[in-house]
Amino acid sequence: MNREPFPGFPARSSFTPVPDDFFSQLLPETDSLPELKVLLHVFWRLYRRKRDVKFLTFEDLAADGVLMKGLAGDGDAEAALHAALQSAVDHGALLRASVEEEGQQRHLYFVNGEAGREAAARAEAGEISVPRPPRAGAPVKKPDLPNIFVLYEQNIGVLTAMMAEELREAEKQYPPAWIEEAFREAVSLNKRSWRYISRILERWSTEGKGHGEPGRDTGKKGRPGRYFTGKYGHIVQR
Repeated sequence: MNREPFPGFPARSSFTPVPDDFFSQLLPETDSLPELKVLLHVFWRLYRRKRDVKFLTFEDLAADGVLMKGLAGDGDAEAALHAALQSAVDHGALLRASVEEEGQQRHLYFVNGEAGREAAARAEAGEISVPRPPRAGAPVKKPDLPNIFVLYEQNIGVLTAMMAEELREAEKQYPPAWIEEAFREAVSLNKRSWRYISRILERWSTEGKGHGEPGRDTGKKGRPGRYFTGKYGHIVQR
């Protein structure tokens, strides 16, 4: 099959962490290309999941057009997905928990690590709620914005424990879209520092955020709205 060569990774590519043991233990023993594709896709998807308990359902994976296109080369993509997941579970790379909802059994997949083992046990015990699969024809949900830790590592550098705590507080205080836009503005001005980004966010919070000068709402007269701090600060204005 002829295809265009990959043009190369951009200068500021996003990165997904993969455990070292994957390369030293799992990869040498993996002889199934569909299984390898599914495993790497699961690492990528779960790294960007914002929920506390990180898992994917079979429906989550089957609804991903890019993954399914990559599995369709040898025939039935859904059958290939089933087989790849079963193989990954048999090899111990993934864990599967089964839950019953409205008379239907659903399978949840976790990475086989300490957090994944604990979460899988909770799922089997009925302690985890599972979102309903999308209805046929339902609009596709927009992908989650990258979290603040991903943005920091991609655009500034190595994340320290002290900085992580500061970022957690900022993530509670400001809307995700603001955080992403503040990083983008700082990068465009070559001001790659959290101090600069936090000042942008503080200015937007106190002066309002519009489409004119950064941090100023030019579409309003008088004193711009202020935001309360806290988890829902971007919703309630004063």
